[in-house]
Amino acid sequence: MIFANYHTHTTFCDGKNSVEEMTLAAIGRDTPEQLVQEAIRLGCPALGFSGHSYAFYDAACMPKENIRPYQAEIRRLQSAYSGQIRILLGIEQEYYSDEPTEAYDYVIGAVHNLRHGSEYRSVDHTRERLIAIVDDWFGGDWYAMVEEYYRLVGDLYEKTHCRVIAHFDLIEKFNEAGDLFDRTHPRYRAAALAALNRLKSAPVLFEINTGAIARGYRTSPYPDPFLLRAMQDAGVKLMLNSDCHDRRFLLCGFDQYAHLVPPESFSPEYLLNT
Repeated sequence: MIFANYHTHTTFCDGKNSVEEMTLAAIGRDTPEQLVQEAIRLGCPALGFSGHSYAFYDAACMPKENIRPYQAEIRRLQSAYSGQIRILLGIEQEYYSDEPTEAYDYVIGAVHNLRHGSEYRSVDHTRERLIAIVDDWFGGDWYAMVEEYYRLVGDLYEKTHCRVIAHFDLIEKFNEAGDLFDRTHPRYRAAALAALNRLKSAPVLFEINTGAIARGYRTSPYPDPFLLRAMQDAGVKLMLNSDCHDRRFLLCGFDQYAHLVPPESFSPEYLLNT
């Protein structure tokens, strides 16, 4: 099967590699021998970049001064590598970001932060910070935090007009063992399924995201199997993305999880055509 990835980060935000390094990794271009090896191993016909949108409260997001250079560099590479690989300019739009998105080929919608009054905190920075959010803002009630998170997820399309819903259950990042909260709890499932029900009729793709595997936080992708089954039962469209922050993991887990998505989901047309 031929793979492509459309959730990719570079040094313009919190990725480890430059845009061009990511592009070269995708087409396997180093020495000729390495090119052959990489082309056989990866075989990417397309690559989508999705830098984090500017948000004043989140240091992981793209600084405002990087927005135009990011756009210009992706457009330059589209021309430079035309005929070798199709490159798309995307953005991962944070829920609370108000940055315009008209300049991009596609938008990924994501909830990384919760808000309490005028304060914002990330749910995926560290386990300790997630616990502090629950203690400080929700009185230790994990399911109140869960309900607020999924309320925002359910509103992602209306808020961001995104084409892709990123890592639907990102709050599971530090909870694979189930020691923070119980994903089978009625309040958890009700909140998650309510978000899915709000989004299932929107013209969006839901991603199976292997990023936490690559970064050593999880051994399985987002979403959790019960949510994946619910998505399949709802008939929503799925795609596989690596949420890549390091070119070594550009196609992390694709061989293992590609059977969960249709083969055509790796084509740019699947992403771009509503």
